[in-house]
Amino acid sequence: MSDPSSPMLSAAQKSTLGDRIRNIAQQLRQEGDIQIKATSRILGAAAKLAENHDRLIDEVVDMVEEDLTPPTQVSQATAYTVEHLQQQFKTFKAAKDHFGIKARSWDALVKKLNEPVQVSQQVASPPSAPASHQAPVSMTQRLDKVERAVQAMRVELDQVLQLLETLMEKLP
Repeated sequence: MSDPSSPMLSAAQKSTLGDRIRNIAQQLRQEGDIQIKATSRILGAAAKLAENHDRLIDEVVDMVEEDLTPPTQVSQATAYTVEHLQQQFKTFKAAKDHFGIKARSWDALVKKLNEPVQVSQQVASPPSAPASHQAPVSMTQRLDKVERAVQAMRVELDQVLQLLETLMEKLP
């Protein structure tokens, strides 16, 4: 004869098997979501690294071009005159402060302003001067800036590698 508890046991096993399958499917969905998020973060970090790399290349190219460009002289159209400066500035001190140049007379100031300047070496100005008269960043400062950016990229690359390792651990 058949055991009356047998059909019940079979039904309980079926629901348990169904629950197991649902749980496994849920886990697979969660793992898939985690992998998608990790991949997205990795791709975002890679895009940021590529941007930083391009920016650094542009910076180095600019520095090399500036070093290779021969000195240029101020054209007559942009040459300063004592009269022009006296019209533009109320006092000699204001003119000196504006350009950040030490001079003892209007003539000396004009002479210094009209001296040939290299593309990478412009007249230094105090911080309050307009941006067009700001001194360029020195080569050492620019190289330091590039080095800091490379170091930051290394940190970002380490983060990407950590994400990849985490992702690889999660894979079956």
